[in-house]
Amino acid sequence: MTVDAVDNRMRRARRITLLSLATNVWTTVLLPAVGLAREPDPVRVVLGAVVLAGFTVAQVAVLHAAVTPWLATAARRRRHLALAVAALLSLPLLGPVAAGAWPTWAWLGASLVGMTPLLFRPAAAAATGAGVLAAAVVVTVASGGPPATALLVTGGVGAGVALLTWAQVWFWDLLVEARQGQAARARLVAAEERLRFARDVHDLLGHDLTVIALKAELAERLAPVDAARAGREAAEARRLAASALARVRAAVHGYRAVDLTEQAAAVGEVLRSSGVRCTVEPPPGELPAPVAADLAAVLREAGTNVLRHSRAGWCRIEFTRDDGAVTVTVRNDGVRGVGPDGFSGGLRGLADRLAPSGGRVRASAEEGVFSLVATVPVTP
Repeated sequence: MTVDAVDNRMRRARRITLLSLATNVWTTVLLPAVGLAREPDPVRVVLGAVVLAGFTVAQVAVLHAAVTPWLATAARRRRHLALAVAALLSLPLLGPVAAGAWPTWAWLGASLVGMTPLLFRPAAAAATGAGVLAAAVVVTVASGGPPATALLVTGGVGAGVALLTWAQVWFWDLLVEARQGQAARARLVAAEERLRFARDVHDLLGHDLTVIALKAELAERLAPVDAARAGREAAEARRLAASALARVRAAVHGYRAVDLTEQAAAVGEVLRSSGVRCTVEPPPGELPAPVAADLAAVLREAGTNVLRHSRAGWCRIEFTRDDGAVTVTVRNDGVRGVGPDGFSGGLRGLADRLAPSGGRVRASAEEGVFSLVATVPVTP
């Protein structure tokens, strides 16, 4: 799974979560505007509109912070403080609006209660919600309204919004933790592979280097008294060094060898993790290393094209072998325009890579489906 693929999914999930949070909470912000429409005093209307606008801006900032885990702590606290200041200013400026005719501040209080899961831990959120409910009752009674209205609106509606908000934030946090876990797992796999390679190199070189050091030391001591034997020891040290170098090169070549089946499965997994339904028909049997390396490059470029140049819903990767050649075909829907053209950098690079071995690349787009076909000869 590539970082870009995962991050694309996270961006989509983040936008959906933010929209859902806004829908839940802004419902109780729009309803105070009904009180502004019913208020006969133009001064109160203006002051109430200003404070409601300020509250909405602060609320947007807090909603954004809730789904932005990389936001600095200081910036997050400033947004929370701005919301608290706007809420306090709303008490004298929005509380009297439409007194007795509409529970204006009670609806704003419901919005505040709904925001508490974004601001506090459960115990602190419950205490804050109780304080907001008490303030709503006081403001409603002071403006000539029944306290039951404040209890119903701020308490009942606010609690429902808070529950939905908590559930959405909880799901978002699970997604963030899953993404962090995937990144940590990838780093762990890379670290384990480095350690395994280091152990293999140590096993290959440890003994030889020890012997080489001993023979070099012996040759140095023998040089003044027995030049012939010193030369033989030096030659033996050189032979051991050449042998060790050959084994290291063989080991490195083994690490660099391409497993085409694994490459195809990995590309399919990346596409599926990005929301693309991907079907992979594995390559037919064992292939020579150069052919596998060329086809692996085709797969990587094709996967990149699907993610960057389309909004694919499905993709099919298929290998066929006949007449001394292997062909890989990658087809996907959701092409924007005509897809990556035949002279784009990536496809031109593939054509240049396959040309020395007699391979070729063809790309086409028809009815929203892009096809990339690469053929590589296989010498018997």
